[in-house]
Amino acid sequence: MYGLGALANRLVPVLGGLGPGHPPLPPSPGLRARVERVTRPVPDVAEIVLVPELPEGPLPAWQPGHHVDVVLDPDTVRQYSLCGDPGDRSRYRIAVRRIPDGVGSSRLHALEPGDVIGLRGPRNAFPFARAERYLFVAGGIGVTPILPMVAHAHRAGVPFRVVYTGRSRASMPFLDELPEGADVTVRPDDEYGTPDADAIVRDPAPGTAVYVCGPPPLIAAVRARVGPENPVFSERFSPAPVVDGREFEIRLGEDGPVVTVPADETALDVIRRVRPQTPYSCRQGFCGACRVGLLRGNPEHRDRPTGGSPRGEEFALCVSRAAEGAHIVVDL
Repeated sequence: MYGLGALANRLVPVLGGLGPGHPPLPPSPGLRARVERVTRPVPDVAEIVLVPELPEGPLPAWQPGHHVDVVLDPDTVRQYSLCGDPGDRSRYRIAVRRIPDGVGSSRLHALEPGDVIGLRGPRNAFPFARAERYLFVAGGIGVTPILPMVAHAHRAGVPFRVVYTGRSRASMPFLDELPEGADVTVRPDDEYGTPDADAIVRDPAPGTAVYVCGPPPLIAAVRARVGPENPVFSERFSPAPVVDGREFEIRLGEDGPVVTVPADETALDVIRRVRPQTPYSCRQGFCGACRVGLLRGNPEHRDRPTGGSPRGEEFALCVSRAAEGAHIVVDL
């Protein structure tokens, strides 16, 4: 399972340029968008439609799997999958599930038509690659990046199967947007019980690309069930646990304190205890919010630069670590 995950991470920058048959798209440096419409497809999900603040032409192009950085203020940046129509560059659509005590989701749920927010991107951390057939597995709000992929496969006539899980039908947004007559299975927990990887995956034919987005247990179960002959691509909305780390030390600036990062924690977790205002966002190594300058040391880069994000002389606090025996000094 971990080997597949590592392989997928190495392939992300390459496969991002393949699917679905277009060159990679550079991210926009930033733009301001106006809220056109806010609806509630289910009680705790806000569907937000965004248009350019000024009529300066179409929005930046995107492909299935892309997300945008929503910039609420310099210290509050969150990523949300684009779940509308890539062919309609007059507007973007995102969907946000309210998280209890969540700063970002609470502010987005409070948006009203006419409000203006900042955007960066689009970026691709969930590349939609060419395949003979697809298995799409969505858990709850994880359906958002899956929807444009399903629509693309349906229009292209590529065979696919969709399995959509959630707590209940009443909690599962966009059920009505899944294509009629397609091989779609809706499996609410209150009707079928906890998602069963054997029932979901079955035995996919060779050449089937598996896309899964949702809670970590669902992703782990699907990855463990799929054989090595089928590629698995996943996107999660929470950071993965550190399972193969080594303890290391990191100095905050040339004359700053030295903190020890345990084998099972990230540098970001430890540093935020000392410097609580240290910015972060995705906590998975692709958004760039927590990248800082690398002054000295031999890093073990584990981030996933997407859409031209920098690397090299920078260090992603949320995932990267020091190479064995190394002492890292960062510009913080």
